[in-house]
Amino acid sequence: MDLILRNARLPSDSGRLVDIGIERGKIVAIETGLGAEAEELDVGGRLVSPGFVETHLHLDKACILNRCRAEQGDLDEAIREVARLKAAFTPEDVYERAKKTIEKCILHGTTHVRTQLEVDPGIGLRGLEGVLPLVKEYAWAVDLEICIFPQEGMLNNPGTEELMIAALKRGGNLIGACPYTDTDSNGQIDRIFALAREFDVDIDMHLDFHLDAGKMDLPYVCRRAEEFGYGGRVAVGHVTPLSTLEPKALATMAKRLNNAGVALCVLPSTDLYLMGRPRQHDVVRGVAPAHRFLKHGVNCALATNNVLNPFTPFGDCSLVRIANLYANVCQVGATNDLAECFQMITTRAAALMNLQSYGIAVGNDADLVVLDCESPQAAISELAPVLYVFKRGRLTVTRKPPLLHRP
Repeated sequence: MDLILRNARLPSDSGRLVDIGIERGKIVAIETGLGAEAEELDVGGRLVSPGFVETHLHLDKACILNRCRAEQGDLDEAIREVARLKAAFTPEDVYERAKKTIEKCILHGTTHVRTQLEVDPGIGLRGLEGVLPLVKEYAWAVDLEICIFPQEGMLNNPGTEELMIAALKRGGNLIGACPYTDTDSNGQIDRIFALAREFDVDIDMHLDFHLDAGKMDLPYVCRRAEEFGYGGRVAVGHVTPLSTLEPKALATMAKRLNNAGVALCVLPSTDLYLMGRPRQHDVVRGVAPAHRFLKHGVNCALATNNVLNPFTPFGDCSLVRIANLYANVCQVGATNDLAECFQMITTRAAALMNLQSYGIAVGNDADLVVLDCESPQAAISELAPVLYVFKRGRLTVTRKPPLLHRP
């Protein structure tokens, strides 16, 4: 063996301590009192988790807040401001900002990232040219996949579809959508499914970024997922009207999602910041209650979305912080629900991305995070810091616990 992590607590059974044996980047043993010789790291009864999974992150437009005007702070202004700025983006500029952001993700224990990348006639493929080199450059620490999508519309923006196809051919891994920015939302959804089938790629949509439950595109997406046989290959992000549903209506919509095999990604920081803007009192949260959808069989994840731009002028790329924010906003306090918040940035997020060889099991990749706590619930409720990160068995991050200097 190459490495043994001694005295680890696992998310699935934090009541006992085990040793994790790693060889050639894989987990080869999980047992108590592992009798083998190798380099050892005693984690002292701390929680060892599979690496965090970031399912929705915009690397290409991260860290541009200092270039923007923010007077209204609403969605329309954010779209306008980014559209104005990205016309001047260069591959080099995108690369530097994306690099800075991906390193923050790594430092906070993220080992897999799906980034959403815009293409349209305004920016062309410059965003892709800036992000694509990071796939290989940071493969030692993170698996990065690129979702190509039309932020400013597709059918109403001539040339966008051709650019999306070119981006898929040049390294894009899957296709996204943004129907609420198009003049024909159903038409965009139809084209996205057709392209996904043509290229045999998964789909990840920005969907229903408003608060009117009577005007959701979600039922149409579910219908098309069934008609295309795409169950298990479609994810939808935002869907903020789900936060307004009464219990009976929520159960009905959850059943629809579950039957269609459509996963839900909730983006609490952005959704909380942008929803309910016109109201001056009794402001709605706009954060879909993912933990309630889980109880109806829907797979859900929590993700960062934007970092330091007009869509979200905050962020340090910590998924533990995002899960903690979600738990606060959605008033999650039950022990099992807190554990599910942890799963929504690990195993459930991995399932949304259809990751292979993920999780703490013999034969899987040794993508591991050591947190300064003893349980998934404590990780979320206490914002437990990441102390060590391993990618395929190789140590990528070390952070020393804080030390009190007593008199």
